[in-house]
Amino acid sequence: MKNILSNSNQPEKRMKRILKKHSGRDSSGHVSVRHQGGRQKRYYRDIDFKRDKRNIEGVVQSIEYDPNRNANIALILYKDKEKKYIIHPQDLKIGDTVVAGDSVDIKNGNALPLKNIPIGIQIHNLELHPNQGGKIIRGAGSTAVVIAKEEKYSHIKLPSGETRRFHGDCYATIGMVGNIEHKDRILRKAGTSRHMGIRPTVRGTAQNPRSHPHGGGEGRVGEGMHPKTPWGKSARGTRTRSRNKWSNKLIIVSRHK
Repeated sequence: MKNILSNSNQPEKRMKRILKKHSGRDSSGHVSVRHQGGRQKRYYRDIDFKRDKRNIEGVVQSIEYDPNRNANIALILYKDKEKKYIIHPQDLKIGDTVVAGDSVDIKNGNALPLKNIPIGIQIHNLELHPNQGGKIIRGAGSTAVVIAKEEKYSHIKLPSGETRRFHGDCYATIGMVGNIEHKDRILRKAGTSRHMGIRPTVRGTAQNPRSHPHGGGEGRVGEGMHPKTPWGKSARGTRTRSRNKWSNKLIIVSRHK
């Protein structure tokens, strides 16, 4: 994948800032997310998930690595001389043009509302609500497909297999997210995980009973008849989604079917 990346090692200075390290701790200093800490210093790149520069063409200046996501990012120079980063779509090359708007061409990297995207087109960086900015389908190699239209809604088949309604005014970007090879990456050594901020995970059965419900016992003892999470909740396949969740009515086909 390195051969398509720009030779520039430094991101745009005005679009980066130091990403503060919290090591999984909340405002009280307690560990709220386990197995985090010791990460290499990073800069956060400001990504344009909204694609709110409408009907202004931009040219791809470079394709860069982003340490905060598994997809690459593309630097876009617009005609009004403003620069922005977007998620890099597959097959988008340096020198290509992209544009966002209500009636732009169905072309890789362009962004437009779902109501104007034909059935069968692959999309990514999809908004959950209009004007909110892309929230889902942003990972390397991920894509969704428009499969139907219904009044003000579009039916989208998501990467998980779920089919769901989205409002037709929600913006999405045409194409598949690039860097598909990321899933084949081999870390090779423990130190790579530590540089990424991932600390070791210890099996519950290897801990003492005060640290985990599976802990304790003489010799090697399994999880027992009722596996639990570290906080005592049922594990191994128990459904936790609320029956009254607001978005249940938007789901046409569950990912579990």
